[in-house]
Amino acid sequence: MSTPEPGSPALLNPEEGITQPVSTVKVGIGYQVALFLGQFGLFVALMAPVYVSMQIKAQALVGDDAANVIGSVLPIGAFGALIMNPLAGALSDRTRTRWGRRRPWLLGGVVVFAIALAWIAYAPDVLNLTLGWLLAQLAANATLATLLASFADNVPQLQRGRASSIIALAQNIAVLAGTYLSVFFVANLPVLFIAPGVLAIVLVVVYALVARDDLPTYKLKPFTWINLISSFWTNPIKNPDFAFAWWSRFLIILATFMFTTYRLLYMQEHLGIDNLKDATEAVAFGVLLYTLALLVSAALSGWASDRIGRRKVFVGGSTALFAVGLVILAHADTVTGFYVAEVVMGFAYGIYSAIDTALVVDVLPNADRPGKDLGVINIANALPQSLAPAISLFFLKIGSSHPDNYELMCWAAGIVALLGALVVIPIKRVR
Repeated sequence: MSTPEPGSPALLNPEEGITQPVSTVKVGIGYQVALFLGQFGLFVALMAPVYVSMQIKAQALVGDDAANVIGSVLPIGAFGALIMNPLAGALSDRTRTRWGRRRPWLLGGVVVFAIALAWIAYAPDVLNLTLGWLLAQLAANATLATLLASFADNVPQLQRGRASSIIALAQNIAVLAGTYLSVFFVANLPVLFIAPGVLAIVLVVVYALVARDDLPTYKLKPFTWINLISSFWTNPIKNPDFAFAWWSRFLIILATFMFTTYRLLYMQEHLGIDNLKDATEAVAFGVLLYTLALLVSAALSGWASDRIGRRKVFVGGSTALFAVGLVILAHADTVTGFYVAEVVMGFAYGIYSAIDTALVVDVLPNADRPGKDLGVINIANALPQSLAPAISLFFLKIGSSHPDNYELMCWAAGIVALLGALVVIPIKRVR
């Protein structure tokens, strides 16, 4: 057994009490490109529906009642994500096959995900839309959980800031690509949903072929559902840094989806862009500005964080700046104001997303079982998505017979983001 390098302490194997070192082998450009492609492919297919496509589909099914449909359908899918993400992560930790422990979940998950997107594209009613979106979230999060676990398997601590930036760039460029796909195929729902699913299969396969997927040498305890379910509990008193990181992630994701779930409807109802195509194009250009700002800040902050060895100031400061962007949105009354807010939020979220994954991996309680612990962290991704549509709908309806109080909704999201910045401060294991 090799000796860990400084900064890479030996980790206790929780299954059998065996100590094994964290990998300190640097990843090369080939892995980094594959990481970008895998994340990009999955997120084009996963986030385009959340941001635009599902709103278009809902309007095609029910017309003016689209906001209520979105508020009921998306939370059900996010509930599926809430369950599947930690479950798939934990099961992939235990998986032992000739192809590795992550690859079967990566490939199986992305294929089922693509099938679910085809179901959504041809859904004839709200029930089929709901069931299709639930299956899509289950499958996509099985893939996402193992992608992130594979990231933790492959990337050593000294490269996590930069590699985390790659994930952030891939995910947010994917959102931009998915948004513009909606512009081009706004009248062709099958292509709008199915084409990203096919792309996801191809690019996740590329990642699965390139990424190292070594099997651990320790022996596993016999599988029982009780042991598996109990493993999801992480004592916040014994692991306070992990708990604070969880709450920070939960709050920023909640703030984000409180607005983005209704972004297209915000353009139509708050800013008064009645034409669907014009509203979609305005959203797409806003996402373009958001992504350009994000690319700049993510590229610089990941490098800077690794260079100076600090994470908290980046994560906390960027979350507070994101709150400022949401307040700007609350008072925007022109498309230009919307664009200004998108630039502020994009710059802030670029810093946050570039550094937060590195911070989270740095504070994992059991870094030799990253699938399980990252699955627990990813509950903080999935749970807010299930809550955000309903929470936003609550604020949208205050003082109005029609759900259109976007000013109050954006203010509420901004306060949530500010709380997310504050809970980073008590983290001690990471500077």
